[in-house]
Amino acid sequence: MTITDAQKLVDNWIKTTGVRYFNELTNTAMLMEEVGEVARIMARQYGEQSFKKSDTEVNLADEMADVLFVLICLANQTGIDLTEALQKNMDKKNIRDADRHRNNDKLK
Repeated sequence: MTITDAQKLVDNWIKTTGVRYFNELTNTAMLMEEVGEVARIMARQYGEQSFKKSDTEVNLADEMADVLFVLICLANQTGIDLTEALQKNMDKKNIRDADRHRNNDKLK
């Protein structure tokens, strides 16, 4: 699936099953909530925190997909083509960071 396909898939789901998009502010808050759920899993699975009994059914892939879904909703609502945005962002990084990380002694 391409990013464009994903944007169309989410838009179709919203319009047929989800009824309508939540407003942009609500979706931004939902994005932060979903990112928090990913952070919670990461802190427990890869960090020093331990899982609680209520954390037994966590699914990192599903939580990351929730983040992506809400991000795509926001892109659709604000008219952002994520394929184009990502390409421009990578172009920027390739120019700005061409030697930056290679010359970073902390990464060696």
